[in-house]
Amino acid sequence: MFLLVQPGGSKLWRWRYHRPGTGAENTLSLGSYPEVTLKRAREKREEARALLADGIDPGVQRQACKAASATSAANTFEVVAREWVARKAAHEWVATQTAKETRNLERHVFPKIGQKPIAELDVDDLSPIVLGLADAGHHELAHRLRADLSRIFVYAAATKRIPRGANPAAPLKELMPPRRPSKRMPTITDPTRIGELLRAIDTHAGTFIVGCALKLSAMWACRPGEIRQSEWVNVDLDSEHPTLTIPPSIRKLRRVQKEDPETLPHIVPLSTQAVGILRELHAVTGRGRYLFPGARDPKRSMSEAAVTAALARLGYKGALVAHGFRHMASTLLNEHGWPPDAIERQLSHKDKDKIRGTYNLAQYMDERRRMMQSLADHLDGLRTGGAVVLFERKAS
Repeated sequence: MFLLVQPGGSKLWRWRYHRPGTGAENTLSLGSYPEVTLKRAREKREEARALLADGIDPGVQRQACKAASATSAANTFEVVAREWVARKAAHEWVATQTAKETRNLERHVFPKIGQKPIAELDVDDLSPIVLGLADAGHHELAHRLRADLSRIFVYAAATKRIPRGANPAAPLKELMPPRRPSKRMPTITDPTRIGELLRAIDTHAGTFIVGCALKLSAMWACRPGEIRQSEWVNVDLDSEHPTLTIPPSIRKLRRVQKEDPETLPHIVPLSTQAVGILRELHAVTGRGRYLFPGARDPKRSMSEAAVTAALARLGYKGALVAHGFRHMASTLLNEHGWPPDAIERQLSHKDKDKIRGTYNLAQYMDERRRMMQSLADHLDGLRTGGAVVLFERKAS
């Protein structure tokens, strides 16, 4: 062992030895002085000698350890998880789902196990995360997160980061509490209360644009995102049968379906009442892109919370949200005998029977046109506060 003094003044501990098997001379670095003291340098030399006595080249052993450390750093749980998220975002998820899944991982998982090599994780590492959320009452989040963890480990196995079948998230499923029934969106279905709601909407003191969104939400049965992101280029007010076309890009679909040129748009028949509201709205926002532009930036659509916030200001906080208008319309339509197929198509729901859904491409447009006009007429009747007359399905 010796101390090598560099021209710049640095001092480096070195140990010269002969490689096992070949006898070739090699030099092993033991650190720099004074960071590594003479005592510590001698300890390192003895550790290397012990390896040499077992026929292990200490230089080769050090390189192997560095390589293993680099591999572990490149395969931490966070690195693999973010890679999985990126792949899903590129081929399957839309931006909102990508943001949601990433946020859940960043908030609940990465701070605890993100920097650990994924190959070293076991059930004991994951259990406190998932079961902790369940014990705190966040059952749905716990189930979603456990499923995501399981899929990340499957991805790690597929990319050869861990052995095939090594999935410590899978057995946690047996320890999870049962999923609680999904809570329905707050809605109103009593005819008298619907009439009160519609009259309250007429007194809306906010912007004209939000007021129109409230009125149309009640008679369209569309998802809130489909309404607020609708564009004037997709509105036809002048044909014999006026319609709003909702393109796949803003429908509730998987990314691959949104990008598939064969995916059909959703067509919304417009009642005479809806046409009247849209003509008034067009005079205000018709020169722009969106029916409902944002208050701060007209080049963007209205915010997600605008309609729900307006309902809260009208006194309906907790009683009705924007999505609740769909439940309201569905309830009224079903109660008054309209065909379930036409209602489900109007709601843009998937057919629960996968085989039937594959072959049933009917749009039921004639039926839906009559149905949505009848719904608008019924809502008008409820708004006036007179006797509630049940609207009936009209024969074709």
